Amino acid sequence: MMEIKNYLDSTYLKTPAQSGLSEEETIKKVKELTDEAIANKIFAVMIRPDYVAEIRKYIDAKNAKVVLGTVIGFHEGTYSIDSKLEEAKKAIADGVDELDFVINYEAFKNADLELVKTEFLKCTQLALENRKIAKWIIEIAALTDAQIADITAKIWSWSQENFSPEQFKNIFVKSSTGFYQTDAGKPNGATFEGVQIMLDNAGELPVKAAGGVRTHDDAVKMIDLGVKRIGTSSALGLIEDTASDSSY
Repeated sequence: MMEIKNYLDSTYLKTPAQSGLSEEETIKKVKELTDEAIANKIFAVMIRPDYVAEIRKYIDAKNAKVVLGTVIGFHEGTYSIDSKLEEAKKAIADGVDELDFVINYEAFKNADLELVKTEFLKCTQLALENRKIAKWIIEIAALTDAQIADITAKIWSWSQENFSPEQFKNIFVKSSTGFYQTDAGKPNGATFEGVQIMLDNAGELPVKAAGGVRTHDDAVKMIDLGVKRIGTSSALGLIEDTASDSSY
């Protein structure tokens, strides 16, 4: 029997400014998210880098097994390579398990492939040499179908050229940040069509569908397609099969 909880990254990525909450209220929400994940054996929690150190201590104090992830270069992806590396190094020092990098998809769209390849290689190497998972958010809502296929295929190609087959399972391609602003109500997260294109071009790299998976049936369909992880701010709703109106 499929256990959806084993695929879920339970997510809270709003800053206090974005949510209208205070810093203290935000930390409280992040701890509540973590408690929910622990209680329901959800695979991972995904939070902002600012809260990694505190939540690492929180998880360890409870002797819990939930995986702790964070986002790097979030959400625009246009930060410099050095900035992404420094942010990742701090998160590693703070005790993170997984690093979800936003690839510089604007540079990719502008055909600056050398920059994109360099940041992919440097950041992935940093993650792997510290025994962390690296996930690369390509922001499919900002790309055409051809661009989704192309950037996914390039990540697979670069992985084959620079990393060992044993490391492929630790290099994900991820669909979305959930924060990209689209026009006319178009989806800003994972779609079945977009994720299928990723799967068709990712080779042996695992794929994560993030944003837009709002029902139990959607989650099952994504897993049946072949995704290995699902990012959601409504993890318990997916498990309990209750509808969600969350944007992520």
